[in-house]
Amino acid sequence: MNALLRRTLLLCAATLTLGAANRIAYSELHTLEKSFDRRIAAYNLDAPMDLIGFTRGVYIENYGAVFTAEVNLLLSAGASPFRPKFTPEVIERLRQRKLERVPELKRLMRDMMVSTGTSLQQMPPTQQVVVGVSLFYHSFEDTKGLPAQIVMQAPRSALVEFETGKRTAAALDSAIQVREF
Repeated sequence: MNALLRRTLLLCAATLTLGAANRIAYSELHTLEKSFDRRIAAYNLDAPMDLIGFTRGVYIENYGAVFTAEVNLLLSAGASPFRPKFTPEVIERLRQRKLERVPELKRLMRDMMVSTGTSLQQMPPTQQVVVGVSLFYHSFEDTKGLPAQIVMQAPRSALVEFETGKRTAAALDSAIQVREF
């Protein structure tokens, strides 16, 4: 076998090995999806958030892990024949209660990012962990000041450093990009 062919075969083998090392099994993503679902469901049993559908995760090679969910910040009844309209006071109270929940949802999302970063050990530290939540609102709600979507993103390395005590909570918060739409 000539030297050029041998080098080519070694390069191909190394490329395949590196690609396989970073591959994330769906079973690992599924475990993290269910974990986020449980966190949302267990948030407040007296006044729960409503997870609409299930959390979905995907791994994008050379980028990282992305999880999405749709959440109603406060389980609330819609209009019905028995209650066709809501008073302005009820609508405002619902809006205020949802505004109070936004920081708690962000905390749950941050916790999800940290557990994802530490769980997906074969994912390179420079790759991203992203959690995006779309918020559900009834058509009668006043959504002034409420986000329609929250997206959080950080490199896996920052999440692992926080979990292992090498990064403070404040340093982690500065590493997480938070965007609200």
